[in-house]
Amino acid sequence: MPFISNTDEQRKQMLKEIGVDTFADLLNGIPKEYFTKKSLNLSEPLSEMEIAAQISKLSEKNRNTNQIISFLGAGIYDHFVPAAVNYIISRPEFYSAYTPYQAEVSQGTLQFIYEFQTMICELTGMDVANASMYDGATAAAEAILMAIRHNRRKKILISDLIHPSWKEVIKTYTSSLDVAIDYISEKDGKIDIQELKNQIDESVSAVLVQTPNFLGCIEDMKSIDSIVHSDKKALLISAVDPISLMLFNAPSEYNADIVIGEGQVLGNAQNLGGPLLGFFTTKKNFARKMPGRIVGATHDKNGQKGYVLTLQTREQHIRRDNATSNICTNESLCALAATVYIALMGKKGLYEIAKQSTIKAHYLFDKICQLEGFEPANHSQFFKEFAVKTAEEPKEIIEKMKKNGFFAGIDLTPFGYKNQMLIAVTEKRTKNEIDDYVNQLKGKDGN
Repeated sequence: MPFISNTDEQRKQMLKEIGVDTFADLLNGIPKEYFTKKSLNLSEPLSEMEIAAQISKLSEKNRNTNQIISFLGAGIYDHFVPAAVNYIISRPEFYSAYTPYQAEVSQGTLQFIYEFQTMICELTGMDVANASMYDGATAAAEAILMAIRHNRRKKILISDLIHPSWKEVIKTYTSSLDVAIDYISEKDGKIDIQELKNQIDESVSAVLVQTPNFLGCIEDMKSIDSIVHSDKKALLISAVDPISLMLFNAPSEYNADIVIGEGQVLGNAQNLGGPLLGFFTTKKNFARKMPGRIVGATHDKNGQKGYVLTLQTREQHIRRDNATSNICTNESLCALAATVYIALMGKKGLYEIAKQSTIKAHYLFDKICQLEGFEPANHSQFFKEFAVKTAEEPKEIIEKMKKNGFFAGIDLTPFGYKNQMLIAVTEKRTKNEIDDYVNQLKGKDGN
């Protein structure tokens, strides 16, 4: 949106209305020691045309997945997004939408949220979904808080293989609470089942497991369920890739109590890392403990169908410390994109995306593991993402491959996996691209 500045006269008028003479008067409450003493060293003012040209030049330094073939993953994936998705969400009645405080007036917004909730429930097999969360990380943290509210226990067990960024968000959410967080370590790319057995006791509120996990591996959720629910009060929180559910058991089938995840894969672009889309589902008897808001369908006195905010939190009811969450809104536009995407793809389309991503990922994995200097990082089954050990430092491989037109993957060394690289494959990657990628890895021209 272009910047339209205020005139000097308009600024004077605003200050007069506020009741001060100068802008500096507005800062009187700030202690002087917090004011910068250094010059900001700004350039001379530029015209709109000059600024636009400068910003355009800077933006050209970015290299995106329209220009480079991407094998990046770790929570944000390069899936194909049909043009119709962006066309629909760009319509003005949707694009500028915000929290509907007079909700029932916003029937169109409420309807698509209701449809989003329904689709997420169909994917996960769960009873009830909310209108969405900010992202998968906050959904995970909110799930933990919900479990604590439910059973009043203060110990949480978390798989060490959940996304590292999620761990940081959970740590922030729980830092001011009397909550103990313990991590269950990894064993060959999956959660250590024996360690989970040893850790479960009457103090555990919930166990959070991600499948596929951060390394792309599929967890044995039925075994995990039997261990967690050996204590009838403990809850199982499952974090999932929604597209993976077209191939694997729905969380309801292994008795998950709360199901959350990152919904970026559902029709949302990568956007340099955000905005993202968290989804949150649970069993019906936990509905009133859910964070966020739930849209429901009803009929008015004339028998006409309408949509309402069935449950809503925070300032809507001024619940203060009794609110189920600090979130009072939802990722409306991203949820709309997901709703349009799922409707366009349908069950067959989503299945095809999941199948192609899996087949192509395994094809690439087999090819890479035949190369000298590469080997599997673990021996667990995976969905569309996998880790390999590298003889050469991953960051050096990644830099070389970038020059050859590939985002090769993610260096896992900073996450504690020395000389390992995480590689993701989606339905967008062609056999020629994958073969070229392998040829470039072994130092040959892919042509």
